[in-house]
This record gives sequence, C-alpha cells and structure tokens, in this order.
Amino acid sequence: MKRVAVIYGGWSSEREVSLTSGRKMAEAARAGGYDVVEIDAGRNLATQLAEAEPDVVLNGLHGPWGEDGCVQGVMEVMGLPYSHSGVLSSALAMDKLKSKAVFRQAGLPVAEDRQVTRAEAAAAHPLKPPYVIKPVAEGSSFGVLIVREGANGPAKELTGPNWRYGDHLMAEEFIPGRELTVAVLGDRSLAVTEITTLRDYYDFDAKYEAGGSQHVIPADLPAHVTEAAMEFALKAHQALGCRGATRSDFRYDDKRDRLVILETNTQPGMTPTSLVPEQAAFVGMSFEDLVAWMIEDASCQR
Repeated sequence: MKRVAVIYGGWSSEREVSLTSGRKMAEAARAGGYDVVEIDAGRNLATQLAEAEPDVVLNGLHGPWGEDGCVQGVMEVMGLPYSHSGVLSSALAMDKLKSKAVFRQAGLPVAEDRQVTRAEAAAAHPLKPPYVIKPVAEGSSFGVLIVREGANGPAKELTGPNWRYGDHLMAEEFIPGRELTVAVLGDRSLAVTEITTLRDYYDFDAKYEAGGSQHVIPADLPAHVTEAAMEFALKAHQALGCRGATRSDFRYDDKRDRLVILETNTQPGMTPTSLVPEQAAFVGMSFEDLVAWMIEDASCQR
C-alpha cells in the first residue's frame, strides 16, 4: 500500500484554507485505499517527512513557502515524489510580475501593469484609475485593493497600520466585466467557470465563505471566448512549465470582447467551495478520483 504524506497548514496567510484543503485530500486519499499520514507543516518539515517515511507527498499548502518553490526544493533534496508543480514553475507562477512576463513571451493577452513599491503606490497614482494594487507574491486575494475611477488619491490602506503584505507591489489596469477560471490537469483544460459575487471583487471571503460567490459551470459565454480561455489556460500551464493541477484566472470585458489572463495558481484550493474539484466533477471525475490522480502523478524533478 502506497504511503502518502499530506502536508498542509504551514504559516502563510493562507494557513486556514490550507488546513481545510489538506484534510479533505487526506480523507479522500484514505477512502481511495492509501496509507495516509497528515503533517501540519512546520519549519522542520524535512524532519517531519523523514519521520513519516512516505512514498509520495501530496502538497496541500497554499501561499508563500508552500506554493513558491521553497517546499518543492525540500522534497527535491530529499528525493520524495510530490504533487503539483516543481521548483521553477512554482516560483514563477507565484510572482505575478514574472509570470506575466512569461505570459507575454508566450503571446497571451495580459493587462497593463507596473512594478511599484508600497511608498510609490501610496504617494501618487501609479496608473490612471481605475487600477488594482496587488502584492507581487500573495494568494487568495490578500492585499488586493481596487482604486476606482475618479478616486482622489491612492488607496489609504497602503499606509495603514494593518498592512502586512510587504513593500513589493504591482499596479495593474482594472479590467471590467466577468471573472472566469479554467482548471488544467496534466495536458488538458477541463472547463470554464464564471464566478459571480455581490462583493466588490472575488476576495478571500467570496472565495471561501459559504454563499460568498456563485460558480456557473459551464460559463455562459460565446463559443470563441470559451475556446480561447481553455487554450490560454493550457498555454499558460505549459509556458510556466507546470505539472499536475493548475487553475488560471481571467477577466472578460464583454463590452469590448477582451479576454486577459491574470495569473496561474499552482496549488489551487481543494476545499468544499473550490473550483478545481467542481470542474473535475463536471468532466466526470469524483473528488476521490481527483486526489488519486494527483498522488499517482507525483514525481521528482517536476
């Protein structure tokens, strides 16, 4: 029986989401007949893994450290087969500016952006409003601020005492319209989901709170937009050198028929409200089957 270490938790801002993702994956792996050990990942992860003696590591971490190539490097050094993407592709995808540079090189449509420090973004508009401020390397929409058209000045939160998302930011053109996402498993795109929410944007609460958002699958789109989103998601996955499961997010301005890719997530959520399990179910793959696929896909040198 294959012994699977499911790592989750950690200490990033996405810890709570990771705990839920990891525990759900552990349940599914046990139901699938695997010998499962659950690990709340600490800074002594190498010791935790050595003591667990797994055949495979199923990565349920989200956010910095678990999603940016660091933990992937630990597993490469230890020679432990692991799920999802490797060191370089994880690091590239986590950095929004670097991943967009790869997207541009691959011919994918992206929004205008500018690299800024927090001080620069707080002192003057880095782009003409409306625009979005994003931390370069955070997930789950943490630290995302929208500066609306007609705003008198930059977002005040940037200088507030509660800011904890670092000084390296990206200012990005705000694309009005619809929020779309596409999951990729291996070498195929699964479906296009439209995400709707009553909030200002698809923020952390909209992502993870029950009722925070609605997922329409398949998205009600013109055929050429569906085809383009599916194609672009797979192309992004390949251009970044990703493996396993990814999820790419898009904005579609239907008034201008403009589709842009925002980012690719190399550790997409596996919670009850998550998008990848929904898309897998849509194409006939149960949650248990999806987790088993991730385990069997695991390898080193990814």
